[in-house]
Amino acid sequence: MQNALPDRAAFDPDGQPPMPFPAADDYARRVMGWARQPLPADVVPVPDIAYGAYRLQRYNVFAPDGARDAPVLVFWHGGGWTNGYRDYVSFMAPHVVRLGLVLVAPSYRLVSDARLPAAFDDCCALLRHLAPNIGAHGGAADRLYLSGHSAGGHLAALTTLRAAEALGPALPAGAMRACLPISGIMDLHHPDPPPGSLEERVYTAVLRDADDDAAMSPICWTAGNRVPFLLLHGEHDSARVMRSNRRMLSLLRLQKAPAELRVEANADHFTTHTMLADGTHPWYARLAQLVRED
Repeated sequence: MQNALPDRAAFDPDGQPPMPFPAADDYARRVMGWARQPLPADVVPVPDIAYGAYRLQRYNVFAPDGARDAPVLVFWHGGGWTNGYRDYVSFMAPHVVRLGLVLVAPSYRLVSDARLPAAFDDCCALLRHLAPNIGAHGGAADRLYLSGHSAGGHLAALTTLRAAEALGPALPAGAMRACLPISGIMDLHHPDPPPGSLEERVYTAVLRDADDDAAMSPICWTAGNRVPFLLLHGEHDSARVMRSNRRMLSLLRLQKAPAELRVEANADHFTTHTMLADGTHPWYARLAQLVRED
């Protein structure tokens, strides 16, 4: 996909804070540019569905024409919990729909509205809402695949691992079929974050309470997991993403469900998502395989 990169003002009506470094801003402008491209005729979009009362508790649906009881991919956007839009995910819609899945792209409260655990609470609220409502868009509430990029990957993993504790009977038993987080930070804890670092920002700007760093870390919730995991990060991803994914894989492999980690060659933290503009990328084939084998 090729498209001119829009100015920040063209896609930032909420006045979100500046991105922390140029690569993040380039990524945001690129995926928002792709979101403006027309969708193929076989994709049925339904935008801006509310799952709660807050302004960011909204999601977009992209469904195959005539879908009925189709598996559902829920993909949360990234942005460091401080930035981001559900439109970051729109470019994936044609490729996901052609696999026969319904794509759900949610927003969630960013830390300018409420700090973590608010975003996690929103993920749980979304799934509670989807259970009785996704059928109207051709999706099956008991066939959910959770994914996301960066902060969205963290939220997908945390929601998957804490579902039993956080959601109880709100979802059908066994509804979560697999989790495929991309470049997610799986451990928010840092014993001595350097001043001015992104690690320090987790404590100063992201978490409501510094002692929530464990409760908000997927790596702390792996015990007893029964959901297959496909972790992915880039060869040139951040050191913290790579290390936390390797450690989480080690813990997941002690549980009953299968777990694997894929390292994308020559990819950094942002190209692990933008690479999915190519519908022939192996990630889609692996998703399709998980659906077939389920």
